[in-house]
Amino acid sequence: MEKHVTIVATLHIGLSFVGILLGAFLFVLLAGIGVLTEDEEALTVLAIVGGAISSFLFVLSVPGLLGGIGLLKRKEWARMLILVVSGLELLNIPIGTAVGIYSIWALVQNDTVKLFSRATATS
Repeated sequence: MEKHVTIVATLHIGLSFVGILLGAFLFVLLAGIGVLTEDEEALTVLAIVGGAISSFLFVLSVPGLLGGIGLLKRKEWARMLILVVSGLELLNIPIGTAVGIYSIWALVQNDTVKLFSRATATS
């Protein structure tokens, strides 16, 4: 099960990184469009919308990133956090759904629970 936990951690780190990059790209894109219009009102509105979207994606991505790093270090809190994140990812069709199902399956197995309880006991 260690292999599955490592795969789950890598998937969540990767998806979180993509979410952060997407948020930054959308902010730059929308703010750039606002600059190109040469309209001060459009620039303000697009910058606010871009900031809101990028902040939203950042807030959604950070727990997956932190949880993925914690899973690589075999922390029990990270297992619980990724289970919650995976439940939310089920709504992100199709890739998030597949990652969410796989993550939930891998993290609720008895071997995985034992792996994390041993890691907690030794630290």
